Amino acid sequence: MRVATLLAIAATAAVPVLGAPAETNADRLARGLPPLPPVRRATPIDGAKRSAPSGTPPPACSTGPVQCCNLVGTIANSLIGTIVGLLGIVVGADVQIGVTCQSFSITPSCITQPVCCQNIVSNGLVAIGCSPINL
Repeated sequence: MRVATLLAIAATAAVPVLGAPAETNADRLARGLPPLPPVRRATPIDGAKRSAPSGTPPPACSTGPVQCCNLVGTIANSLIGTIVGLLGIVVGADVQIGVTCQSFSITPSCITQPVCCQNIVSNGLVAIGCSPINL
């Protein structure tokens, strides 16, 4: 009977219990055994595929950040002419000026035409030398 009891105990010790931690390489090395080989776990292909193409990067300007202005035009526009005059800015009649501009990164949905401007004055109130860009 003793042999049967010993065999039963040995069999239960050899079978891993569900939820019990697996033997680690640290345990194996402490006992003088070599480490276990790495386990290869494949990434499911469905998880790696994109369902849609990645977004396009925001447009860039060589003169600075893309601006989104509430109003773009020349000094012929009475509002733009008045603001530029009050600020004491002297520009040519054909220079495109943006009024109340914000960086495109702050306002990613620009209602008006996004522009690249050469000079921004008065914290974005006026942007001078603006040229429209296509998104």
